[in-house]
Amino acid sequence: MPTAAPARVLTIAGSDSGGGAGIQADLKTMLALGVHGMSVVAGVTAQNSLGVQGYWELPVEAVRAQYRSVVDDIGVQAVKTGMLASPELVSLVASLLADVDAPVVVDPVGVSKHGDALLAPSAVSVLRDELLPRATVVTPNLHEVAQLTGLEVAGESDMPEAARAVQDLGAQWALIKGGHLEGEAADLLRGPDGSEHWFRAERYDNRHTHGTGCTLASAVASHLALGLSVPDAVAASKTYITGAIAAGFPLGDGIGPVDHGWRFRG
Repeated sequence: MPTAAPARVLTIAGSDSGGGAGIQADLKTMLALGVHGMSVVAGVTAQNSLGVQGYWELPVEAVRAQYRSVVDDIGVQAVKTGMLASPELVSLVASLLADVDAPVVVDPVGVSKHGDALLAPSAVSVLRDELLPRATVVTPNLHEVAQLTGLEVAGESDMPEAARAVQDLGAQWALIKGGHLEGEAADLLRGPDGSEHWFRAERYDNRHTHGTGCTLASAVASHLALGLSVPDAVAASKTYITGAIAAGFPLGDGIGPVDHGWRFRG
């Protein structure tokens, strides 16, 4: 007898040919967390452990067609956005999400782990003005906070102000990731009512952390699709990404990926 379909999560992002981030990381995360992952490919990268060697956007018409094919037939219970790169793609995705009846997690990807720019300067204002107001949760790292708000976060004491500034751009919940700070790996989630939720974990001395941002945002979207509240979804996702970072492995000659399947390896 056929079984019921699992919760469905759609990622709208770019492809990472090295398999550590982007669409590939999103789908691996979704599988690991027990949801059905679907994808809208917005761009293709030539990418490996050493960096991004090339990037090609898909036409707006191709992105729109992929989205309509999935949403109009299969439906979604959560959406995650990642690398969109151009103002045209950001604007298109914002317009598509205007009518979606599901949580939206926006990972405002600006720069790769290797420092390669993944968001055109002209797209930053469109992301701020059009996409962030669609977000149930937005998940910037500290570099992306500065890109979006102009605020520089030097320590944990700066994170509440950063979260307020990001929320002022329209997102319901702001998850400020403190992974680039010294000490504990501390993230701050701020709610629509101004509530603050801190999530802390041991910092592992492991350089193989490619795909952390994509993985965390996809985990949050997956847990929201499974019916968790935003704070509970972030807590569960923090546990998952911490384990994935601890199990990150070398790949190629540069920075290896986190291990999306760490829970299956005993």
